[in-house]
Amino acid sequence: MPAQLPTNLPQPVADYLATHHVMTLATQGPEGPWASAVFYASDGHALVFLSSPKTRHCRNLALDARCAATVQEDYREWPEIKGIQLEGLVTRLEGADEARARELYGMKFPIAGPLAMVPPAIVEALAKVSWYRLVPSRLHFIDNSKGFGHRDEIHL
Repeated sequence: MPAQLPTNLPQPVADYLATHHVMTLATQGPEGPWASAVFYASDGHALVFLSSPKTRHCRNLALDARCAATVQEDYREWPEIKGIQLEGLVTRLEGADEARARELYGMKFPIAGPLAMVPPAIVEALAKVSWYRLVPSRLHFIDNSKGFGHRDEIHL
């Protein structure tokens, strides 16, 4: 049975994560720090994503599961800035946890949904990836509409 994660996020934070698609994942490895943009889906307060285990960020995570991530838009004016900053641990998923991640991801991104319904090229690509879950230990919601640099720590 897959791990059930709490969904204790304030509604504005949950809504923000639901309506955005890309997180920038920051990792550290033998070659130094690295940042990568990955699509994600929410799983309670955690984020699930897929990636090739051969990528630099996944190789880094295999050595050190700690990471940081952000979710934001490319704003033009500072009072508009909103986003998520977090730090936590990434685990590679298997079994029922992987199946849950695939389901959540497929609901958000239908192109990666049930394999019987996706193009053959996507099925081939999905066969080469691994599934991961980022569980935050700290999470901040930035909202500059409330003042420059305003951020609320979300207790998980």
